[in-house]
Amino acid sequence: MHAKDIMSTPAHTVRADAPVAAAVELLERQSITAAPVVDDRDVLVGLVTERDLLRQAAAGSDTAPGAALRRVRDVMSGLPVSAWPDADVSDLAAVMVRQDAHTIPVVEDHHVVGVVSRCDVLRTLLPTDAAAQREAQHRLDVYANGQRRWRVTVDSAVATVDGGFDDDTERVVVEALVRTAAGVTSVRATTP
Repeated sequence: MHAKDIMSTPAHTVRADAPVAAAVELLERQSITAAPVVDDRDVLVGLVTERDLLRQAAAGSDTAPGAALRRVRDVMSGLPVSAWPDADVSDLAAVMVRQDAHTIPVVEDHHVVGVVSRCDVLRTLLPTDAAAQREAQHRLDVYANGQRRWRVTVDSAVATVDGGFDDDTERVVVEALVRTAAGVTSVRATTP
């Protein structure tokens, strides 16, 4: 699995020359803990995190004269660890641990195309039954052109597919789609 498979997109970015208040509003509105910072050409130049903003507030600089004029570039972290869309998820996990990174922007041609968080990586590498069930159900719904032809449940990594099949080929395809969902170790298909 690759960064492009798990990244949040579109990435919510903030401009380096935006007021600090714009970064706070973005993090709050999107319920995220960090946002890539871009220049006027949309090229990645930094990352602004809750920690950066709290550091500014704790230093009292938000009440100092001229605080309203502070820009994101004044408080952001420097150029962050970034990844390309085809980066392997296990490599991202290793980088996150080694660099203590919580958020990694995914960049293509210097432009941010997505963001991978620690939660995204955890869901992929250590999937729960609920996450495996959501992924498997989504795959089947897409395969059935948005229809809910089958219902998937996952318990202890074993997926059960309820619903009828047009033929044996369709059963094999459905079972393969479910079996390859992260967190599924085996599949049982039942028919009404």
